[in-house]
Amino acid sequence: MQALQERIRTTHLPLRIRAGGTKDFYGQSLAGDILDVSAHRGIVSYEPGELVITAKCGTPLAEIETLLDEHGQMLGFEPPRFGAASSLGGTLACGFSGPRRPYSGSARDFVLGMEILDGTGQHLKFGGRVIKNVAGYDASRLMTGALGTLGVLVQASLKVLPKPQSELTLQFEMDEATALKHMNEWAGRPLPLSASAWQSGVLFLRLSGANNAVREAHAKLGGEPHLHGTEFWRLLRDHEAAFFSGDLPLWRLSLPACTPPLDLDGKQLITWGGAERWLKTNAAATEIRPRLAASGGHATLFAVGEKSVGVFHPLPAALMKYHARLKKLFDPRGILNRGRLYPDF
Repeated sequence: MQALQERIRTTHLPLRIRAGGTKDFYGQSLAGDILDVSAHRGIVSYEPGELVITAKCGTPLAEIETLLDEHGQMLGFEPPRFGAASSLGGTLACGFSGPRRPYSGSARDFVLGMEILDGTGQHLKFGGRVIKNVAGYDASRLMTGALGTLGVLVQASLKVLPKPQSELTLQFEMDEATALKHMNEWAGRPLPLSASAWQSGVLFLRLSGANNAVREAHAKLGGEPHLHGTEFWRLLRDHEAAFFSGDLPLWRLSLPACTPPLDLDGKQLITWGGAERWLKTNAAATEIRPRLAASGGHATLFAVGEKSVGVFHPLPAALMKYHARLKKLFDPRGILNRGRLYPDF
């Protein structure tokens, strides 16, 4: 870590933080000299009985998940990998969560503590390694999703979950409006839901929990068991499903789960019980974003496409002022991942 600190302290140029590089596609800009953090890796501590793991942020997700699996545990937010080299730090910096997110929580919800290097090379620690440690301003969660613009993530402590005893994926033939109605209705019932997705007239639903709970939920809901459910959700999680292939711009639409079907040109995939909708289209940002704003949501140009339209939904002026103040506080010289989140940050 000292080498990283020295590099930050002595540079006069912008730095681009990079570990596995699997998320280079994401964000506004990749400007700056590479600050390679991939060597800063390894499990620092793991307490299965306490459901807590602490790891250096260059640690590959695969290494962490292999260790957890040996003890019948998992990362509750089911993070996507986007490649074998996907790291813990990159995942947290992007704030990525997978299919389980609406039912178990987001990446930010599982962060207990974090250590970073700020834009002056200072080593800062936030939070702790125990679930009850919640005193003070939760800066560790602020770092989750900030795309490295506020600091270099060097270590994180996460709450983990026991793996479910049983999982079953069901499929139902229904149109989009009916699928949204059912996803919202079922989310309000005491069912062991852990993932949902709709595409091309088929709703997929994953049940996770005790054997009896899964069996009883299946009896109530009906539906046909999917023979390759585990692989289906893995492909969806890592964007390896057929929907994500091709050269059309990929938009991630975030909006209230109860929002009716969106009349937008292109192919859609609905996840997170209706709160996340993926859109592949050549439609202009000026057509997509006002529609989302009117529904109380926002649109991110997730992959491909012309980034000059702005990858992330424009913020109101008041919120942008807070962004600027936080950037100035944590990175006074403006050298960390400059322009990755917004052009001036």
